[in-house]
This record gives sequence, structure tokens and C-alpha cells, in this order.
Amino acid sequence: MTSIKKYMKVGIVHFMAFPSTIRGEGPIVETIKKVAADDYFDVIEVTWMKDDEVRKKAAKLLETSKIKVCYGAQPRLLTTGLNPNHLDDAERIKALDTLKEAVDEAKKLGSKGVAFLSGKYEEKTKEKSYQQLVKTTKELCKYAKEKDMDVVLEIFDYDIAKQSLIGPTSLAKRFAKDITKEYGNFGLMVDLSHIPMYYESIQEALQPIKDYLVHVHIGNTVICDKDVEGYGDEHIRFGFPNSENDVEELVEFLKELKNIGYLDANNPKVVSFEVKPWRDEDPEMVIANAKRTLNEAWAKLDM
Repeated sequence: MTSIKKYMKVGIVHFMAFPSTIRGEGPIVETIKKVAADDYFDVIEVTWMKDDEVRKKAAKLLETSKIKVCYGAQPRLLTTGLNPNHLDDAERIKALDTLKEAVDEAKKLGSKGVAFLSGKYEEKTKEKSYQQLVKTTKELCKYAKEKDMDVVLEIFDYDIAKQSLIGPTSLAKRFAKDITKEYGNFGLMVDLSHIPMYYESIQEALQPIKDYLVHVHIGNTVICDKDVEGYGDEHIRFGFPNSENDVEELVEFLKELKNIGYLDANNPKVVSFEVKPWRDEDPEMVIANAKRTLNEAWAKLDM
């Protein structure tokens, strides 16, 4: 069987696997070390680190380990309530400012770009919110381009948990076209765990945006019933009760990624786990679960 490493750079979202670090504090260096020492992972996705000394130690660890670094700015928005498509320009600029700070921090940590998400919106002012997001993203892309950095927008649910503007794949495609007309350092991110939350099949979520897809997450969700444990965008482990994604769904997802050219032996791209311990689950067991699930799915593929 062909090695998985031939077709993808396997990664993990550090701040989700170790959620005590998501606010830029906690055992950041210690938990980064756990991931960086595990050669199953080619990529680690980190987020803000509020302490300069912690950031310097983390940067040294990451450089020494030779792991590829990606930077998720989503926590800078989600934990603060900042909205890059806020209708009030002063509030929108606050979100833009923290995203610019993310670009600078990402560069210090060895990342080549930053990922973020759109904010909440109201249906009656949806188009105004869209134009605000275009404005923010173009300004961010301009800032990032000057530093030779990329910008990635992650597609989220629009009416369940994050209630983000983008949102359905059709709108994501329109948005990517609008931004890339002017900036070539922009792309989209798809997360397997989010696809059921915006009511699309894997094919519907991937085919229309294949030309803009630059980053991929894999994970799980529960959406069958609001009263069921783990409901929403909780990134629960694979095989969680009443959840949507396990080995078979991951096989289908990987097949479609191959079909659209994302899994490319000549240019392996990032496929990262975004999984989070539920309540008192052990983060390292959740990570082991994810690796086993991907291994099993990969073994079922004819690559």
C-alpha cells in the first residue's frame, strides 16, 4: 500500500486537541512538544501565544523539529467576539487589527500564512455583511502579501453553532472569486466536520471550490438532535455516539479529494485533524483515535 505521506502532509490543530491553550495561555510549550515529537505529524496548526517568552520557546521547538507550521487565527475572533464582517466599520477594523497581528505572530512562528473565519450576520443585511467581509479580507491579503504570507478562509456552518456568513459552498465560491481577482495569496479551507452542518454532500462541498481549496481539516460532529450529547461544532472524536463521521465518511472524503486533485503525489498538501476532547476525555487518546481512524480509512483506499 502506498504511504499516506506520499499524498498528504498529515497535521493536527494543536489548540483544539489541547483546548486549554485556545485563549493563548496554558501549557502551550509542553503540548506543542508532544505533537512535534510525534513523527506521524508533518504539520502542526497553532494559534496566538500571549506571552513573548512562550512564543520564543515554541518557535525554537518548532524549528528544531522540522515540522511544518500553520497558524489559525480563528480563536482570536471566536474567544473575543470580534467580527470581520461587522456592519459597524469601527468594530470591523478591530477584527482586522487582530488578524494583522496574527499575520505578524504567524511569521515569527514559522508559518507561511493565517486562517480565519467569517462572523455572524443577519439575513436581512447579508449582502452588506458580505461586502464588509470582502473589504476586511482584501485589506488583510494586502497586508499579508507585503510579508509574503497567505490568507485562508475556513468555511463554517451558517445556522447551527458558529452561524458564520460563509457559509454555504456557493457563497464561498463567490467570495473566493471576488478576492482572487485581486489577490493571489488567498484560498479556502474545508473541514469534513462542518460539511454536514451546512447540509451538503461531500461532493457538493468540494467540487465547486476545487480551484480555490488550499487547506483541509478532518473531524466529526453531532447534529441529529439539539438535546444529544456533543451537539454542534464540538469536533468530537471519530466514533462518538450519534455522530456523522467515521471511517466510511473519511474514505469518501479522501476519494473526493483525490478526484479533485487535492491529494497529489507530486505536491502533497495539508490534511489536518481537528478533534477535541469531550469533557474529561484524555487529549492523547483522542489523538490516537484520530490516527487510527485515518489509518483505517487510508487502508480502504485504492491509491
